[in-house]
Amino acid sequence: MTADIDKAASFMATHARVLDRRRFELLMGTTDANTVLAAVDGYRNPDGGYGWGLEPDLRAAESQPGGALHAMEVFAEIGTTTPRAVELCDWLETISLPDGGVPFALPVADPAGCAPFWLQVDPKQSALQSTAFVTAVALRVAEQDPAVAEHPWLRKAVDYCFRAIDAINDRPFAIEMCFAIQMLDAAHSTYSEAQGLLDKLGQYIPADGMVPVAGGKEGETLRALDFSPLPDRPSRRLFKPELIAAELERVAGEQKEDGGWTVDFHNYSPAAELEWRGYRTVSAVSILRHNSALG
Repeated sequence: MTADIDKAASFMATHARVLDRRRFELLMGTTDANTVLAAVDGYRNPDGGYGWGLEPDLRAAESQPGGALHAMEVFAEIGTTTPRAVELCDWLETISLPDGGVPFALPVADPAGCAPFWLQVDPKQSALQSTAFVTAVALRVAEQDPAVAEHPWLRKAVDYCFRAIDAINDRPFAIEMCFAIQMLDAAHSTYSEAQGLLDKLGQYIPADGMVPVAGGKEGETLRALDFSPLPDRPSRRLFKPELIAAELERVAGEQKEDGGWTVDFHNYSPAAELEWRGYRTVSAVSILRHNSALG
């Protein structure tokens, strides 16, 4: 099955937020890096971090680790350097805890529209999930930006992730494991420790690549392409080629009649539901394109 890119473009124009419309255009080669950077700048705070609902289920204005992830994603996608990436590393250093990790989330003044799991956390405790998800993307940015690669925050965050992953002795929470694998994938070319830790986490993924999200929406499950979205990465050897091929077919086949894709997890506001659909549509098309599966 082949995805219909024209219908996807129509969906994005009709339903997606400006940032994801610009990201989609960048993916299609119809806009440039500066245009996308201008869109993500709307979520930036004077402290160098990002909030304002950049993470759709965290509507709060304050800068958050979740916002940092999505901003770093943009910096990884644009294919060029931007001083905003180093400035974000500076902010991440200010919120990092003594062990090098970052908290799952920071306090918010107004919880309206925020998922409860963003609010019911200890901001003085490091979380592998949040540290791994932003470190994974920062390592991708570092491949093209020496200033990010040399930033002291990044090395400390990587070391924290390595220690936390090494301490795992049972199957971790699915989303935490997903981000940890993506972090190890991004670290493999620079850090020798990454390969052994990737093998360790790989033992917790079943042959079909499906890992249910405990406590999530009924049927919420992470799959092979969630753990390993990019080809030619070390994590791909955790999955059989025929499984990856079948998953690419599945992703293409999940395009809805309106041209967009959906997510299988809970949304916590009407705005977030549409924003996640736009985000997921960019993600689906990106996965298909990078895996030469757009037809």
